[in-house]
Amino acid sequence: MTRTRTLSIIGTGAALALALSGCAADTAATNGPSDEWSDLAASDTCSTLRDENPDLVGTTMTNALNPHTPGYETISVEDPNTYEGFDIDLGNAIGACLGFSVDYVPVGFAEMIPTVASGQADWIVSNLYATEDRAAGGVDFVSYSKVFDGILVSAGNPKGITGIDTSLCGTTVALNKGYVEVPLVEAVAPDCAAEGLTAPTVSLFDSSADCVQAILSGRADSYMNDINTVMRYIDEHPDDLASAETVMLDYEIGIGVPQGEHDFRDAIAAAVTEIQERGIQQELAARWKLESSEDAEPAILSVG
Repeated sequence: MTRTRTLSIIGTGAALALALSGCAADTAATNGPSDEWSDLAASDTCSTLRDENPDLVGTTMTNALNPHTPGYETISVEDPNTYEGFDIDLGNAIGACLGFSVDYVPVGFAEMIPTVASGQADWIVSNLYATEDRAAGGVDFVSYSKVFDGILVSAGNPKGITGIDTSLCGTTVALNKGYVEVPLVEAVAPDCAAEGLTAPTVSLFDSSADCVQAILSGRADSYMNDINTVMRYIDEHPDDLASAETVMLDYEIGIGVPQGEHDFRDAIAAAVTEIQERGIQQELAARWKLESSEDAEPAILSVG
């Protein structure tokens, strides 16, 4: 694991990962432990976890994230050298509990798992849905939150979209590369054909912001993501965007760690359990206006 990376090394890793993903961002930022988490860090559970995992204490763990999801992770408006959002705070809380600092390598959404699996980063805390297909790419997941998907459309929902169903026939759906919704939307095609309709067209982008711009510019009819993310974009464009539907998907949001790093994975799971029991996860959800966030008991998803 890359536990002693400096900011200059992260800059090199970010450049390589961004070259792979085609992203334009080149920001590398570091967030250290905060006094905000001092009570958590001083808890019996976190003290014991540090004693059990001394190799984590005093290190820096690199988070591969896609910093384009408002409320979860974005570049700070006040300080472009740092990131902010629920996932940033959650990662820092886990780090405080286990004794390490966090820095970041920004990559395209589809490159997060390859970046960790290849050793260019240590973990993923970036609103990533935990699935077996993704785990097969070289990571284990520690799940921590339930998934409620929203469907973003133009104001008035002119295409009458009602869900991931035949209401999508003949429309264009904007999605991030690697989204779990991609195969779900593609699976609607046979039902469209049975009704004599055209299958939906999936238009792939590197970030949520690009997907939303596709709707605003008329190049797409809908976009699907966590309902909190959808509502944030509606708040930003109340006259232009609306929510068509909320769908509960059979997934949970998870933290990704490299396969084989069982001690690190299990320490994260224990830290998240302590964070949830103290109500910190819901406090962070409220701070970042993630009203539909719901804790999920930490569980391990591994296919290795």
